[in-house]
Amino acid sequence: MIHETIVTTAACDGRPHIAPMGARYEGERIILAPFRPSVTLDNVIATRAAVLNFTIDVRIFAGCVTHCATDWPTVAASRVPSVRLAESLAHAELELDELRDDAERPVLVMKCVHRENHAPFAGFNRAQSAVVEGAILVSRLFMLPADKVDREMAYLQFAIDKTAGDNERTAWSWLVAAIARYRASLEDAAHQAAASAHH
Repeated sequence: MIHETIVTTAACDGRPHIAPMGARYEGERIILAPFRPSVTLDNVIATRAAVLNFTIDVRIFAGCVTHCATDWPTVAASRVPSVRLAESLAHAELELDELRDDAERPVLVMKCVHRENHAPFAGFNRAQSAVVEGAILVSRLFMLPADKVDREMAYLQFAIDKTAGDNERTAWSWLVAAIARYRASLEDAAHQAAASAHH
């Protein structure tokens, strides 16, 4: 089972980095598997620390994958040399236990050394889940067929239309715009290739 979380890390100079990432649990240990190149990976190797943040503010998932909003407030973690989201419902502080290196997708085996709850979890609404699914699609545009993306976004749109609040609508608009930008850049590249082929 993979849980969609926000992983926060800090560089050696304290600069925070925020990334949506699936976390897998193996008994007491937590598995993170970022694709290279990855600031999260670099920071964990440098500091041996990361924080899992549990949040229902889905703008963070959408903002990070679309680069529309990446500067979310963070505060220092309690026990590890890292940061956590200031507004999370809960967080878990992790230390690197084992690194399984790989050219494409190394595996970081983390152990939890501290947990805190900050606010009650009222439950997800369907629009929040739809934004998280949409953010995963956007992060994989380069490897998914366009028609699959369109089908899934059309399906997720129902949940947005029926259950979204302002945060979810904002996050969804970022995702839709990011897909349009990605496709426009592909068309531009195709036009340029065609133009250079004629010369």
